[in-house]
Amino acid sequence: MFNPLEPGMHVRHPGRPDWGIGQVQSVVGSRVTVNFEHAGKLLINAAQVALEPVDEAP
Repeated sequence: MFNPLEPGMHVRHPGRPDWGIGQVQSVVGSRVTVNFEHAGKLLINAAQVALEPVDEAP
C-alpha cells in the first residue's frame, strides 16, 4: 500500500475536525502516529482513515 504521509507533515482527520491539525510523528505500514492540537497523540489506521494533508501549520 502506498502511503504519502511522512513524519513532520501536518494533517487533518476528516471525521474529527474538532481534533484540529495534527503533526505526523511516525509511519509504520498503515499505522500513523499523529499528535493533534486538541486530542493529543493518537495512533491512526491509515487503511481505514484517509488523513488529509494540510499546508498551514498550527
